[in-house]
Amino acid sequence: MKFIQYYLDCLSHASYLVADETTGRAVVVDPQRDVSEYLADAQRLGLRIELVIETHFHADFLSGHLELAEATGAQIVYSAVAEPEFDFLAVADGQRHSLGEVTLEFLHTPGHTPESMSVVVYEHAEDPVPYGVLTGDTLFIGDVGRPDLLASIGVTREELADKLYDSLRAKLMTLPDDTRVYPAHGAGSACGKNLSTELWSTIGDQRATNYALRDMDKATFLELVTAGQPPAPGYFVYDAILNRKDRPLLDESAMPPAMDYDRMRAAVDAGAMLIDGRDPEEFATGHLSDAVNVGLGGRYAEFAGSVVPHDVDIVLMIDEGQELQGKNRLARIGFDRVIGYLANPVAAMLEHQDQVRRASRLTAQAFDERTRDVANLQIVDVRNPGEAEDGMIPGAVNIPVGQLPARAGELDPNRPTVVYCAGGYRSSVAASLLRQRGFGDVSDILGGYQAWAEAIQHA
Repeated sequence: MKFIQYYLDCLSHASYLVADETTGRAVVVDPQRDVSEYLADAQRLGLRIELVIETHFHADFLSGHLELAEATGAQIVYSAVAEPEFDFLAVADGQRHSLGEVTLEFLHTPGHTPESMSVVVYEHAEDPVPYGVLTGDTLFIGDVGRPDLLASIGVTREELADKLYDSLRAKLMTLPDDTRVYPAHGAGSACGKNLSTELWSTIGDQRATNYALRDMDKATFLELVTAGQPPAPGYFVYDAILNRKDRPLLDESAMPPAMDYDRMRAAVDAGAMLIDGRDPEEFATGHLSDAVNVGLGGRYAEFAGSVVPHDVDIVLMIDEGQELQGKNRLARIGFDRVIGYLANPVAAMLEHQDQVRRASRLTAQAFDERTRDVANLQIVDVRNPGEAEDGMIPGAVNIPVGQLPARAGELDPNRPTVVYCAGGYRSSVAASLLRQRGFGDVSDILGGYQAWAEAIQHA
């Protein structure tokens, strides 16, 4: 058997290639949208991808099932409960698929979504202990899939939690303890609140250590797994719906067009958003007015999808040579309206210095001085509620960065404002968005809440 796990750090997303080397037959499970790596590995290993298996309709990324099927001729597989708007192979609960000696078994495990399923992998069809189980978003390492993401599109969290409780206990926990667990996400994903940095585990380890698998009734389970969940980024519902549709394919080799300053400014004036992908430190030293800072070095697509509407044009301002990467990373969440990138951004800023702004970033000490000197200071904590529960700067209001576009009206644009997060990446996103929305005096805190807390301890 050939078993490869692919891990995309910026989306905390795991996908898999499983193959029988004696027959050369392979499947890919939960692929990312830019599929060249799977194709390259299949070619290198002499494999033919015959199935593209989706454990469910993903909300946190736009899956590459259509791209991979087009490139290979593979069939797209969902559970028989799913109703996508394209041709697919529906598999029943307990149905098996042979690749040769290597055999897959499909288990319907609803709960995170109604159509969720897991894929049990056997090196040999008659093995008493499976090699592993690909659990999608049903079971994570240290957590389980949240049942509350579909509340806005017609399925209640109570209904899904009830199914998830049964799927975990009556299906997955009946597998032998030595069965390896391979989920679709790791730490940092908004699909759960307690995901481990470990990329695999075993059924036995999860039975012993996973908080959601303790002995409890369904009401307690619902309360436990829904409490303290991070707010879902704004693009989640969009992607959950788009993953069902027959949509345009990504050409991951196609460069976005270069734009001069005048074309970029005309596009922004017409409603496009200018996304500056430089690091927050570089952005602070000088950036174009109206730019929103989402650093390419961080969770770029996730936070772009948190603050940029899915139905607007996007212009990239990004370091030379990174334009294609920026476009493709946005495409991973279905944000395909990248109409171009600003060519020669440094020259553009030098030629249009009247449009260049600096961003105020405060040390913890400078922030402390500001709180003493400015009576009506507005302090905004853009971390998730679970982070804020562990401590906040006195007087701060908690508005997670993903909720800021909808809740910015709760803030006064005329008051001096200081934004902070855990370390400084999200606060730069949020502060730049507020400036783009017309807030006149906005700073963020270097090092975030941790730097402030350490400064207080040593004061």
